[in-house]
Amino acid sequence: MSTSDLIKLGIEAILIQNVILTQFLGICPFMGVSKKSQSAIGMGLAVIFVMVISSGVTFVINDLILQPNKITYLQTIVFILVISGVVQFVEMFIKKTAPFIYKTLGIYLPLITTNCAILGIALINVQPEKEFGYAEMFVYTIGISIGFTLVIYIFSTIRERLENANVPKAFKGTPIALITAGIMSIIFLGFAGLV
Repeated sequence: MSTSDLIKLGIEAILIQNVILTQFLGICPFMGVSKKSQSAIGMGLAVIFVMVISSGVTFVINDLILQPNKITYLQTIVFILVISGVVQFVEMFIKKTAPFIYKTLGIYLPLITTNCAILGIALINVQPEKEFGYAEMFVYTIGISIGFTLVIYIFSTIRERLENANVPKAFKGTPIALITAGIMSIIFLGFAGLV
């Protein structure tokens, strides 16, 4: 794959195939952590790190162990074990280096283990129809995780402004957040003709 193809794949992963708004994976942290922009950035950075490391490790395990031995039926179990190990490492690292972010993320940090976006992208990367090599897999994974961070940050800034907005009582809180997420999804669909 040429450099221009890799750039195109990265742009598609960030905007067009956005993991939250078009694939609807990772909705739990999207709704739960997006009330403050600082916690959204922390979650986004943690997801970037976990997604890239776990996708790289799972891709290698699949390529060198599962496929040659024809035991790809173990993908989900093996991938979940790898992801949970990486999340434990990230949780310990954030607790030591950034206790404020650790406290802000609260329960959502260990929930990265069950974040369907992490497992979903790891499984998408190894699908035969994707025909990803190592370079394509890393570009796609980095693009998807940057797209996750971008969307959760934009959504958090909107939600912060909505807290002070004159919203009808029936729409306060989660209803207006869901309406906003729907509008964001429609906006991101507009990027489909970009690449």
